[in-house]
Amino acid sequence: MLRNKDATVDMYEQLPVPFGLVRFGVAPDHPEVKNCQDKFEEVASSPRFNFIGNTDIGRDLPLSSLVPHYDAILFAYGASKDRRLNTQGEDDVDGIYSARAFVGWYNGLPEYANLSPKLDAGEEAVIVGQGNVALDVARTLLSDLDRLRTTDISEHALEALAKSKIKRVHVVGRRGPLQASFTIKEIRELMTLPKLGFDGVSADLLPSDPSKLPRVQKRLTQLLMKGSTLASPAEKSWALDFCLSPTSFNSNTPQSNHLRSITFARTAFQSPDHTDPKATVQPTDQHITMPASAAFRSIGYKSEAIPGMQALNIPFNATSGTIPNANGGRILALSSNVKDQPAEHLPGMYCSGWVKNGPTGVIATTMEDAFATAEAIAEDWANDISLHAKDAASSLRGRWDGLKRGAGSWSLRPVSWEDWRRIDAAERERGRARGKQREKFTSTQQMLEVLD
Repeated sequence: MLRNKDATVDMYEQLPVPFGLVRFGVAPDHPEVKNCQDKFEEVASSPRFNFIGNTDIGRDLPLSSLVPHYDAILFAYGASKDRRLNTQGEDDVDGIYSARAFVGWYNGLPEYANLSPKLDAGEEAVIVGQGNVALDVARTLLSDLDRLRTTDISEHALEALAKSKIKRVHVVGRRGPLQASFTIKEIRELMTLPKLGFDGVSADLLPSDPSKLPRVQKRLTQLLMKGSTLASPAEKSWALDFCLSPTSFNSNTPQSNHLRSITFARTAFQSPDHTDPKATVQPTDQHITMPASAAFRSIGYKSEAIPGMQALNIPFNATSGTIPNANGGRILALSSNVKDQPAEHLPGMYCSGWVKNGPTGVIATTMEDAFATAEAIAEDWANDISLHAKDAASSLRGRWDGLKRGAGSWSLRPVSWEDWRRIDAAERERGRARGKQREKFTSTQQMLEVLD
């Protein structure tokens, strides 16, 4: 919209509310991370922007129906599934949750509003995975409730956390501390939470002389070494456990299928350089069993294809959960199966964010990636590259107004930006009654009832 003053943007969203990962993925106690919403509000205030919420492309509205009405289509729908461990007992034992589901549950995502994690079955919890999401889960499980009450965490989550018996959380990874994907900021925040102990990291896993490491690795090592020497007996504590790979989730007894413990294989580095961020490990024949009454799988997210992509010659890599692309998010056509023939760009088709690169980076890097894709779209427009032939006048494109005129056969209940503002006002009013910023609606029906 900045590069092309005639551009109009329609944004389709599956839910009646905007902001996606910022609303449903950012930890409630990190409100500063959500400041990027201000920029989105600025864009949404433009008369050349149109929000069409509560519209699931590929299900509520066929993907192919968009093509005649637009010069370009951008896929930026993120990752809706989580990766699995494929470990014995993962599907059979109760008390095992995906971190994505748990985060969605405490953030009010309708898909997981009824998750009801059992947090009162025991004192030990284990998180498999060592990214920032894993640390968000650990912090939420161990935080003082008064710290969370004024945030926008869902009320049902506060009620469950008030009954939680969890006092100890293990955050477990297959590799070592210098291969973990968490950031220094997240580690420091957990280490400085009041009334919370940290078990420390074995000196065997840390370089003896961190001064020779690159800056980020050096700071992380120094932080872990400092944290490891703090003697702070506390009612609640957490630990970073490295070089462990889960082999089985174990239940209580034949009469109770709830999680009792997790068995891990110890892993060993395949090279002597344990400081290499890409260093790999392999399981050994040594095993340990760790008590646990709740477990959380946090090893990454994964995007899914939208129904109707293949019919439009749009490829999708189900293994990586990404749309094949090149040169700034330009989508590549399905392979012609001709040897050595390079894949061609599908004119007018683009992708951005996690469905473009996989679930990596933080919000800032995702925004930078979006800017790069927008530059590619603007560049192609300047060169008359779009979904339609050059002589097919853009003025004939109906966009949402034209599309909805022919949408009588589809069961649609679209939500506009003005509708969202009414939902937003209602959530804020609910929050004020509880002394917090907002109390989110946790079902689509509740959101739509505000508009009836």
